Amino acid sequence: MEKAKVQTGIEQFFKKRVEKDAKIQNAYLRVHSEKHGIDFQMATGKEAIHSEQPFYIASISKLFTSVLFGQLVEQGYCSYEDKISKYLDAEILTNLHIYKEKDYSNEIKIRHLLNNTSGLNDFVEDKPVKGKSMPDLLVDEPNRIWTPLEVINWAKENMKNHFPPGRGFHYSDTGYHLLGFIIENISGLPFHEVLRKNIFEPLEMKHSHFSRTEPIEKSPYEVAKFYIRQTDMTNSESLGILYAGGGIVSTTGDLLTFMKALVNGKMLKKETIEKMKNDCGKFFLGIDYGYGLMNIKTIPLLMPAKYNSWGNAGSTGSFMFYHPATDAYIIGTLNQFGYGQKGIRLMLQLADKLLKATKKVEVLL
Repeated sequence: MEKAKVQTGIEQFFKKRVEKDAKIQNAYLRVHSEKHGIDFQMATGKEAIHSEQPFYIASISKLFTSVLFGQLVEQGYCSYEDKISKYLDAEILTNLHIYKEKDYSNEIKIRHLLNNTSGLNDFVEDKPVKGKSMPDLLVDEPNRIWTPLEVINWAKENMKNHFPPGRGFHYSDTGYHLLGFIIENISGLPFHEVLRKNIFEPLEMKHSHFSRTEPIEKSPYEVAKFYIRQTDMTNSESLGILYAGGGIVSTTGDLLTFMKALVNGKMLKKETIEKMKNDCGKFFLGIDYGYGLMNIKTIPLLMPAKYNSWGNAGSTGSFMFYHPATDAYIIGTLNQFGYGQKGIRLMLQLADKLLKATKKVEVLL
C-alpha cells in the first residue's frame, strides 16, 4: 500500500508540473528502484500517446558516445590522451581551433572533447559572430540536409572558440561531433552502426535507434513530437545536425536498461566508469561534467549529499540519472528545446520526493 502511495504521489507531482507549463506538449517519466520495489512509467501532456513512446533523448546521447570510447580504450584501440589529429583528416582540422590568432587544433586530446575542456565553440547554443543561430536555422530551413562535416565547417565560419585546450570548461556539441568522426575512423563503420552493434543489440534496446535509421524492432507508437519554440521539428530534415552529441531516439524503458547496465558494470570496467566520472570540468555549481556525463556532487549548505547522482541531461529537458541514496533510476523528458536546466531541476525534485517517500516507508517497516 505504501509503495502505491509513493508512486501515486510522484505521478501526481510530475503531472502537475507538466500541466502548469503550456509549452510542454508531451512528457515521459520512468522511476525504478529495486531496493524499494518501485517501478513505474507514465506519459502526460496533450500529445502524449503512451509511456513507452520513443523520443529524442538529446544530449543524453553524449553518454552513449562516451561509453563507445570507454570500450575502445579498454580494447586498446585508442587512449584518452591521444591527440585528435591522430584520427581526423586535414580537412576537418584546418582552422578548427583558432583562438586569439593562434591555432590549437593539433593540441586537442580525446579527453578534452569528452569533458568539454577543449575550448571549442558550441554550434548549438553559442551566439554566432554573424547570421542566424543554429536553432533559428533549423526552424527556418526545416528541409535543409546537414552532413556532420557541413556542421563543423559552419561552426568554423560562424563561431568563436573560448580558450586553449585544457584551460577551462565550455560545453561543446562541436566537440562531440568530432568524437563521432573519430569513432567512425577507428571502427571503419558509420556512427549509427557502431551504436547498434556495441550498445543497442547487446543490451536488446529494441526501440532505440539513431536519427533517420531504423530500430531493431519498430515501436507500435510514433516518435513523440519534439519542439523548438513551439515549432514541431520531429520529422524535419534539418535535425540531421544531431550527430554523436544528440541524435539518439529511445524510450524510458530502453534508457533504464542502458543505465542499469552501466551502473552494474555490464558495459565498462569499474575503473573506466570512475575515470569518466572524475576527470571532469565544472558545468554548474554542484554539477561536474566528466566523459559524457553529469556528476551531481555535494556542496555544503547548497547541495546535500543525499542528492548525489550521475547520468546526463539534454536541452529538451531530457534526463537520465542514477540516484544511489535510493538506488533509483530517474529517467524522462519534457521534449521542449531550451528546457535543459528545467529538466535537471525536475529530476532533483523527483529525487527529493523519492527520498522523503522511501524514508516514510522504511520507518513504517
